[in-house]
Amino acid sequence: MAARRDEEKRAQDAKEEDASLPPETTEDLRPFPMNRHFRSQPVLSEQLREAIYNRVAKDGATVALASVEFGVSNERVGAVVRLKQLEKEWVAQGKTMALPYSKAVLNMLPQTPYIDPSLPENRGKRPIPHESINDLIVHPATRQQLFVPVAESRQFTRVDAGKAFQNDLLPADDRIPHPELVQAERELAAGLSHEERLRLAEKRFAAIQEKKKAEEAQIQAELASLKTVPKRRWDFVFQDVSVEHAGKDGRGLKGVGWRYGFPHEDRKKGQVKIPTKIEA
Repeated sequence: MAARRDEEKRAQDAKEEDASLPPETTEDLRPFPMNRHFRSQPVLSEQLREAIYNRVAKDGATVALASVEFGVSNERVGAVVRLKQLEKEWVAQGKTMALPYSKAVLNMLPQTPYIDPSLPENRGKRPIPHESINDLIVHPATRQQLFVPVAESRQFTRVDAGKAFQNDLLPADDRIPHPELVQAERELAAGLSHEERLRLAEKRFAAIQEKKKAEEAQIQAELASLKTVPKRRWDFVFQDVSVEHAGKDGRGLKGVGWRYGFPHEDRKKGQVKIPTKIEA
């Protein structure tokens, strides 16, 4: 009983001390006085990590959907789910967790709290974004400076800009982590109602899920078509192939051995190796 009273007294003293402290400023986020350029970045709180794991692992939401809902990047959502799954496996195995150390480190860092929508006081509140989730990674092909002549009557779009750097480079609207947010903003600017935008978003989400299921089914079908013969040091994997896979010219991508021993056309004698026409 005495130990419990001491613990309650320490908790009460900690609450009173926190209430007496002034609000946190940017100076408090500089732990090294000699380094004025370093600021402690916020980390995910334990409640927010648990909510992300439950949304993905238990509710079956995709990583992209959880990223938009919680304001956390796709990479961080995936890392949280993997680490949480490992943590729960260790707990099930009876391993000792360093919880006091984890709590001590979290108390020394700024945290992004979890806004629980099920609580009455949080009704109508939006989640606090942890980081920018739609930043575009700089593609290596776009690091060069180009001067592309364009007719004044022509509209030069982002698709044209991507092709100017590289033929198969997608535009920025398609390369960002969440291109669906761009489409949602366009629908909002078009004056669509909330119900209509919600219906279109659900339709796009269902199409993505169907595409993902079709890709998984194709992968499973390819694995089922392989015949594996286990051996002592390695396994032999056999796959049925057809001569038709090589195509009419024998250079099909699915052809057996197309990378080995087949000379390029420019290595043959009598081949014209200079351009004979210029594409408009």
